[in-house]
Amino acid sequence: MSKPPILLTRRIPQAGLDLLDRFCEVRMWEKEAVVPTEWLMEHVPSAKGLVCLLTDQIDKPVLDVASSLKVVSTMAVGYDHINIAECTRRGIPVGYTPGVLTETTADFAFALMMAAARRVVEGASFVKEGRWKTWSPTFLLGQDLHEATLGIVGFGRIGQAMARRAKGFSMRVLACCASKQVGPQDEGLQDVEFRDFQTVLKESDFVSLHVPLTPQTHHLIGKTELQRMKTSSILINTARGRVIDSDALYEALGHHVIAYAALDVTDPEPIPVNDRLLTLSNCLIVPHIASASVATRSKMAVMTADNLLAGLKGERLPFIVNPEVYGNAKKERA
Repeated sequence: MSKPPILLTRRIPQAGLDLLDRFCEVRMWEKEAVVPTEWLMEHVPSAKGLVCLLTDQIDKPVLDVASSLKVVSTMAVGYDHINIAECTRRGIPVGYTPGVLTETTADFAFALMMAAARRVVEGASFVKEGRWKTWSPTFLLGQDLHEATLGIVGFGRIGQAMARRAKGFSMRVLACCASKQVGPQDEGLQDVEFRDFQTVLKESDFVSLHVPLTPQTHHLIGKTELQRMKTSSILINTARGRVIDSDALYEALGHHVIAYAALDVTDPEPIPVNDRLLTLSNCLIVPHIASASVATRSKMAVMTADNLLAGLKGERLPFIVNPEVYGNAKKERA
């Protein structure tokens, strides 16, 4: 029996690729760059399955030419790059990779917070550039994390993991998320204080963003929100770049409305080398690497492969974005 043809928009870690190679005829965009729309449109019509990344726009024009497509599997937790409604209408299940990167992303968000607070990158630059001439009592003063207040915006898995880490630093933790109530069963989270969004911004020394990108969270942090924060506060974003209004952030950092920002994600992404944010000494930007550990990315690749293989077999995806697709598919066949 011939193997079903599938399309990969980027090379994924070997653990997932081995699974796909075993059962599928794999065509893959080999370059370490975002797949061109032209290449995707050329090759997706013959594909039974599609593995994509959050950098790929799987929109209606792509789906219109993907006449053979049975499943879409993204190696990501977010899925705003996929037209879910259109996939569902066509009976195409969409897989994603929830849960697996929770602890790794929380580790990294905390690392960004520590690096920003203690000005680690600035200090390393001073040494490399030969500017470290002597020890001084006032040189590169930063902020303490211990006993400071951490505001967590979005209290899902990653937000809760951040709260557990903060407790190890004796931090006061504020959180805002209407859908989550913490009970006694949530070990280590009993002391989290739930407040409204504005209060979290106003009272926190550090604000860490952990919300999905939706129409409601687009530019959740803008000029008004930044002005509500302390002038000494530090903003951390490991969610999505468009959650923050980049222009407003540039103005706030440049005029010391807030003290510092540490970003794993940007808008646009990758951030252009001439972007104004890169000119600021109080803005730390890294290239979307919060989940970039060997173990976590390998697990994500296997989950992505498992989702795709299940979809090709007509089985329910283990990790599915649009479970309603199965009802729709049954109705269409009937």
